[in-house]
Amino acid sequence: MAADTHAIIDAFQRARRDKTQVVLEGFHALKHALRFGAAVSLMVSPQPERVHALAQALAPDILPLLSLVAVSEECFAALAPRPPASPVCALAVRPQVALEPLARAEGKVVVLDRPAHAGNVGAVVRTAAAAGAAGVVVLGGVDPWSSAAVRGGAGLQWAVPTFYTDTYPFGEDRPLIAFHEKGAPLFSQALPPRAALLFGSERRGIAPSLRARARATLAIPMRASVSSLNLAVSVGIALYYDQWCA
Repeated sequence: MAADTHAIIDAFQRARRDKTQVVLEGFHALKHALRFGAAVSLMVSPQPERVHALAQALAPDILPLLSLVAVSEECFAALAPRPPASPVCALAVRPQVALEPLARAEGKVVVLDRPAHAGNVGAVVRTAAAAGAAGVVVLGGVDPWSSAAVRGGAGLQWAVPTFYTDTYPFGEDRPLIAFHEKGAPLFSQALPPRAALLFGSERRGIAPSLRARARATLAIPMRASVSSLNLAVSVGIALYYDQWCA
């Protein structure tokens, strides 16, 4: 299929400013987006045959959904600040995640307070999806639907409800459990069945006003002199510990 280079570059540039669209960078982000029902409007690659080979080897279930537009290497290089090694980029409609179903859902919800690093946010989404969390809520900071966060999450934002807001959205029926270095040891107790697991930003931690609302504050034990764990690692420990206790 012939490509209009200028129109494609313009479409990607506009999508990065449009909160109703998502830019997908790389095969894994596209793979999971397609697998979990994303409405993808455009897929482009300078090496369509390589993308089809990747799909054949790693995700044959998405082969019928691939509709690639061939573009030049120069065009592809202009579509992302750091062009992905797996040569495909795409545009998708950003899902409208409703708060009500997320508030009523069974299981744990991960809450991030003002995260600053898109890669960490994406890794949290990826971990939450793998662990079967009910959802991920991001309170300010990095938008989990930004292209960098979706790249870090391998497109699994479509697999776990991912909600972005400025204010904490849940009531008392979803117990808020804060994770902080001064809390009680995580392994000393089980987590409430419908808990909201609250994690602070990489540098600022949890806002004091939000931490004060928590029903309990827990800490993940660490070796002396080690100052912190990666955000996604902390989330993974909490979610999988909860499964081991079940």
